[in-house]
Amino acid sequence: MDTADIRSRWLTFFGDRGHTVVPSASLVSDDPSLLFTVAGMVPFVPYLTGVVPAPFDRATSVQKCIRTNDIEEVGKTPRHGTFFQMNGNFSFGDYFKEGAITYAWELLTGSESSGGLAFDEKDLWVTVYKDDDEAIDLWKRVAGLPEHRIQRLDKDTNYWSTGQPGPAGPCSEIFFDRGPAYGADGGPATDDDRYVEIWNLVFMQYLIENVRGKVDFDIVGELPKKNIDTGMGLERVAFLKQGVENMYEIDQVRPVLDRAAELSGRRYGADHDDDVRMRVIADHVRSSLMLMSDGITPSNEGRGYILRRLMRRTVRAMRLLGVDTATFPELFSASRDAMKAAYPEVETDFGRISQSAYAEEETFLRTLASGTTILDLALEQTKGSGRTALAGDSAFLLHDTYGFPIDLTLEIAEEAGLSVDRDAFDSLMTAQRQRAKADAKAKKSVLADLSVYSDIRAKGETVFTGYTELETESRILGIIVGGHPVQRAVAGDIAEVILAETSLYAESGGQEADQGVIVGPGYELEVLDVQKPVKGLIAHKVQVSQGEVGVDAPATTIVDASYRRGAQQAHSGTHIIHAALRQVLGDSAHQSGSSNKAGYLRLDFTWNQPLSPATKSEIEEISNNAIRDNLQVTTREMALDDAKALGAMALFGEKYGETVRVVDIGGPWSRELCAGTHVTSSAEIGLINLVSESSVGSTNRRVESLVGLEAFRDLVAERALVSQLSGSLKTPKEQLPDRIAELVANLKAAEKKIAAFEARGLSERLPALAQTAHRVGPVSLVAEHLGELGSPNDVRTLVTQLREQLGASPAVVALGAVVGGKPAIVVATNQGARDAGLKAGVLVRVAAGVLGGNGGGKDDLAQGGGVDATALGDALATIAREIA
Repeated sequence: MDTADIRSRWLTFFGDRGHTVVPSASLVSDDPSLLFTVAGMVPFVPYLTGVVPAPFDRATSVQKCIRTNDIEEVGKTPRHGTFFQMNGNFSFGDYFKEGAITYAWELLTGSESSGGLAFDEKDLWVTVYKDDDEAIDLWKRVAGLPEHRIQRLDKDTNYWSTGQPGPAGPCSEIFFDRGPAYGADGGPATDDDRYVEIWNLVFMQYLIENVRGKVDFDIVGELPKKNIDTGMGLERVAFLKQGVENMYEIDQVRPVLDRAAELSGRRYGADHDDDVRMRVIADHVRSSLMLMSDGITPSNEGRGYILRRLMRRTVRAMRLLGVDTATFPELFSASRDAMKAAYPEVETDFGRISQSAYAEEETFLRTLASGTTILDLALEQTKGSGRTALAGDSAFLLHDTYGFPIDLTLEIAEEAGLSVDRDAFDSLMTAQRQRAKADAKAKKSVLADLSVYSDIRAKGETVFTGYTELETESRILGIIVGGHPVQRAVAGDIAEVILAETSLYAESGGQEADQGVIVGPGYELEVLDVQKPVKGLIAHKVQVSQGEVGVDAPATTIVDASYRRGAQQAHSGTHIIHAALRQVLGDSAHQSGSSNKAGYLRLDFTWNQPLSPATKSEIEEISNNAIRDNLQVTTREMALDDAKALGAMALFGEKYGETVRVVDIGGPWSRELCAGTHVTSSAEIGLINLVSESSVGSTNRRVESLVGLEAFRDLVAERALVSQLSGSLKTPKEQLPDRIAELVANLKAAEKKIAAFEARGLSERLPALAQTAHRVGPVSLVAEHLGELGSPNDVRTLVTQLREQLGASPAVVALGAVVGGKPAIVVATNQGARDAGLKAGVLVRVAAGVLGGNGGGKDDLAQGGGVDATALGDALATIAREIA
């Protein structure tokens, strides 16, 4: 049974039974505490928790999910995958335990001809929460399960909650017994791979408070409306129904595994380690494909970092299979063909996806090459110092700064006869993770517990009136201070205020929130921010500047008209630049992010090389021509499918409902789905002035522009600067480039002459320095303080020249100087000194320690520095004592 067939059977089964079929949400989660959609229930959490009223009584979906917390287990177990699909059916105060159990058993055991999955009843086991006698009785009555195939387990496995006060309840899990060949008897309680969990039924029936831990909380009552949340792992069911050993061998994944085997010349099934690597490749390529289809691009932070890690682990696994060349064109194409039946967008968007993926692989292959060079140097220095292990901080630097995998560092070090200080590396990694967790916790703590909005949301939605008016009369639905609902706020308080209507735009779609005030009888509120904390509500972060405000009080929202006008200019300007980019570069240049505020816009787009000055000028000219032509800007609402049929562009990372707002500038020339505020004609934008173009990753570029009056002011400032230069250089402005080039050339020539003069001066010091050579231990030593010099290279030049002048007899040269106020020291040894066991790297580190710094290099030449220039004499003396 194909995976797509299982998916279709699920949706048909529940759709035929009155469930609204809800399309999969994006892998980019709406939940600010999550990077990704990590479970099938995530899009339904606001409904399940009662924060937002559910728009349906029952629903079903097949949700795309990404989970990387157990990434190290990928390929090693039959069921761990970073990308997976979760079949779910949900009831919001409709059917409960009996309905959920009845549906589950009917679908699992029903014949294939009737739309079921045709599992043999004798192979199915269930677990229940130990005190849930009702569920046990239902499994016996509805499914006819014998007592011995129903196992009672504790809260740690069979009780669900969010970890916050609110809804909770017992759950029941359904397992498939793969048979004695896969493990011991004893049922799911054995926690053995023999028993594969395929479906989890959550019975959300209780209200909990005083949550002290995952299993430590107080049940304070039953929910007025009981909910059902279930999840079936599509890949798990697929590998069981397809008769293969694990999820990596199902029809949606195996083609990538097979292609990796072909490219490497290895046979799947011949070697355990190779098998794990091929499974990792198959999983990670599919996950990367799906993430990129939802608009995520590789980067060094957030979601982009997870994607980059998956892709680089793929390259690493291919390398361990003996393939050092680019393989993504083959692997991603195989994954596209396997997934396109279920997700057509991976084929329609493959041009954009592949461009980004291939560029990322090329970049990382270069990283591996440069990282290997840096690692080789570090290994050489380690050997030179007599150590047997590469320092943990060196391995961490390679990993953190260059993206060089630790396992590759371990492998290359082992080939060089060295180990790696893994304890120190792991300690640094742990510290980094703790910093990341602390940062995430700090960010999360800024957000109020969303359950605080549930009572306010029950009063209705906030209506946004700002498309047509800047002032709106309304009333206050709720006030939140310090994360808790209150009845009033007084002068000086910082509060969140939710209104029935508002003309103030909430930050979204790249457009920053409006500025303005909220006024009412006896009070005035300064608006600090406007956000959408939950679907349907707009929250105004305010400071009470005058009086006292209470719930249900009349309120008037007043938008700062000047700021709004500037924001509209910037947002419409972003659409125009986006259209101009695509006109010049082609359809593969697709917006991947933006930020708009009064006077300024920033647009990120998919492209993997810098724009030439001519290209930037062309884009800027097309944009300003569109402004000059006074193109009409129109907005209309329509069904999402109708908008896409018209060619309206949906931007990645944005969430769209069934009804969307389409913004046209000049008709189809610029047609995008957008909920932002805009000018009514392009001429109102005034002027676009592209001031910057830069890289934001291997596959993304960023343009920044000033808009309207800010753009004009910037051009005025540039004109004044040109006028000043023209006057100072007594040169007409059109001749300034040639005049400045002439001055720069003259300056370089003068600097070259000065450098030559200084070099002669240094060379003239050689005879006197050579005269200071004296016997110390087995060598002749020159150890002198040179005073102040312009560059460490000057010291290095003198040291190497002096070593040559001293001849073949064993000699060490150690010279120090003050460069830019800081001490620098260089040590050189000739072959005779090295034969006597003296190494420049060791000597320079001893001296640098006296200077309060460090140093390093090779046995023949090394350099160091520090912070205490007054200790240079002592540092040189320390070298003499070390030699003696």
